[in-house]
Amino acid sequence: MAKKVKAVVKLQIEAGKATPAPPVGPALAQHGINMGQFCTDFNNKTQDRLGLTVPVEITVYEGGAYDFVLKEPPASELLMKELGIEKGSGSPKKKKVGKIKREQLREVAKRKMPDLNTDDIESASRIIEGTAKQMGIEVID
Repeated sequence: MAKKVKAVVKLQIEAGKATPAPPVGPALAQHGINMGQFCTDFNNKTQDRLGLTVPVEITVYEGGAYDFVLKEPPASELLMKELGIEKGSGSPKKKKVGKIKREQLREVAKRKMPDLNTDDIESASRIIEGTAKQMGIEVID
């Protein structure tokens, strides 16, 4: 018999640094999840992504059991890492913070592909390009 889903919780946690403190603790405690066990499981599965924020979707079942699915980091974070910048522009139309080549944009799109609602690399590249433009990153050929 299938387990009955109690809740689905979506969080963004820094890889390898989940602790029972806020925001993780309060979000999961109300659903009866063993905090220590979740933090250990999450930290072990994200050791290869240290330094990145990892979106996670936690499915909580009746009785305190849970499953979680790791997503790719936000596109903005991947773009900042690719260019080596701290943050995006506060006024993207006036102040540019960097330039990215189409090949680099395509690599970011390939990495983010499982989380996007498209199977076409060109469409994924256009989605990532929109994010880049909103951050004040100029796309060059």
